[in-house]
Amino acid sequence: MGHAHFDFTGEVAIVTGGASGIGRAIVEALANAGARVHAFDKHFDSGIAGAVVCHTVDLKDPHAPAKLALRVLALEGRIDHLVNNAGITRDAVLWKLEDAAWDEVLDVNLGASFRMLRAVVPPMRQRGKGRIVQIASINGLRGKLGQANYSASKAGVIALTRTAARELGHFGITVNAIAPGLIETPMTAGLPLEVRERAKNETASGRLGQPTDVASAVLFLLSEAAAHITGTVLPVDGGQLA
Repeated sequence: MGHAHFDFTGEVAIVTGGASGIGRAIVEALANAGARVHAFDKHFDSGIAGAVVCHTVDLKDPHAPAKLALRVLALEGRIDHLVNNAGITRDAVLWKLEDAAWDEVLDVNLGASFRMLRAVVPPMRQRGKGRIVQIASINGLRGKLGQANYSASKAGVIALTRTAARELGHFGITVNAIAPGLIETPMTAGLPLEVRERAKNETASGRLGQPTDVASAVLFLLSEAAAHITGTVLPVDGGQLA
């Protein structure tokens, strides 16, 4: 079976959390499809091949998104795509969850997504076109033991996505979310084996997802093939929620 081919030649994309895992797979997929990609993250352990510019940034800084969007505009003259992927976990059951862990997860996962959206909307509105994809989670669609902060942040991302889709649709901007299940990344590699096996057993596909599974879905939602899709949440979970 062949793979879908997308052509983003001449287009400019921003990907947050682009250094590793799902974010890196998205960055590489976009670059391989011809896009000029700007990857934002706190640390880059190695360079990324292709037309990729890496920006070291802490998105907890409330001023960083606006500054970086202006920098990308100065370099490229346009912003066509935004993928809000940056996210962290600080897991604990409710009675052990400290305020700092709650605040940090909400600030990175939801607050930074809001600020990045706000930063790219003006140039997209000016051009009358834009594509935005937010990386949520199936745990924003259901509860998850030990992840009150993470699940709440990803549920917020979903609500933010749907509201932004309503507000921005008549400017030619689509806003969608992807809700991955358990994906095999450096962040999930440290989970206990029983947690990984439980997630695998939840799937209909019989396997855990790969970062490229999510990247393929992102490219579809950024492409013209998805021009009439907005405000949706697409699970990429191998059937964990089926």
